[in-house]
Amino acid sequence: MSPAREDLLSIRQMCALFDVTPRTLRFYEAKELLAPLRRGTARLYGYRDRARLKLILRGKRFGFSLEDIRQLLDMYDRNPGQQEAQLARTYALAAERLAQMERQRAELDEAIAELKAEMDWGATALAALRSAAAAE
Repeated sequence: MSPAREDLLSIRQMCALFDVTPRTLRFYEAKELLAPLRRGTARLYGYRDRARLKLILRGKRFGFSLEDIRQLLDMYDRNPGQQEAQLARTYALAAERLAQMERQRAELDEAIAELKAEMDWGATALAALRSAAAAE
């Protein structure tokens, strides 16, 4: 069951909800990506922090840098009515990242094909050596 919009979550609850470690949450806080409320030494995470963490994790999964993620989140914070600019920037970053991932995939596909060819050669050479040894 997901928390209600107004619920405040402890660090433990946030970790369980998003399958992250307390160290991860503190790291994102140190990088000023999250800003939980403080009550004494306790950190309390509201809806805004949950939404931001969800976006951070999604951005990291797609390979965006933390700086890219911060800039996008900051755009939203500074200009809550300017969703078009944020969406356009997000789209541009996503297009760049997709192109980079496709280049990496092409390079990986090429390396896999080369490795398979080398393994085929090795299997043939090994079979020939074994056949020659058996004929002796």
